[in-house]
Amino acid sequence: MTKIALFGATGTIGNRVLHEALRRGHEVTAVVRDPAKFPDPADGATTVVRGDVLDPASVAGAVAGHEVVVSAFGPGSGDPAALVTAARSLIGGVRSLGPDTPAPRVLVVGGAGSLRTPGGPLVWDEAGVPAPVLALMHAHGDALDFLRTVPVEEVRWTCLSPAAQIAPGERTGTYRLGLDGLVVDEEGRSRISTEDFAVALVDEIERDAHAGRRFTVAH
Repeated sequence: MTKIALFGATGTIGNRVLHEALRRGHEVTAVVRDPAKFPDPADGATTVVRGDVLDPASVAGAVAGHEVVVSAFGPGSGDPAALVTAARSLIGGVRSLGPDTPAPRVLVVGGAGSLRTPGGPLVWDEAGVPAPVLALMHAHGDALDFLRTVPVEEVRWTCLSPAAQIAPGERTGTYRLGLDGLVVDEEGRSRISTEDFAVALVDEIERDAHAGRRFTVAH
């Protein structure tokens, strides 16, 4: 059993991560701005605490005593640059923990925009990407650039990027792995269900196979 602090537990991805971790017997603390609005998980196994992923001091207080911190934070309709703020806050909060508090690993849900397509260009360089989506992609890329400046000896971080298309669907428990290249099928499509994305993320919690780097998954 791993003690996990989860930011973004009410989101589409974060909620799947929450339930995938619970079904495997892990102990999850959902860190939310307003605990009163957090829906009770079906099995009642989640601890809910108040915290703000954009505030390093709040992060430190919420994650102390946990072995892994997961951020499935998304800016919603707000400023995409909040993704960079969240990444800096997570690392800053973990770094600020005292010498008597073991530093947890940090897993961040990233974006697909900075992945390289089989044809060569990055996903965000392809024609026809709407401006709001492009802004979100670049914000995810900026957050990843920041994480890459963090020595893994200081904070053991990992970033997991989804396939080009991610949406709720079936949990098959299977996926294919990539690193900085987009994973596509025989027809050139790149997609994964949020359920299997959560499977991959919890697998990473259990295996710790990509410390200090980004990886990606797709069906």
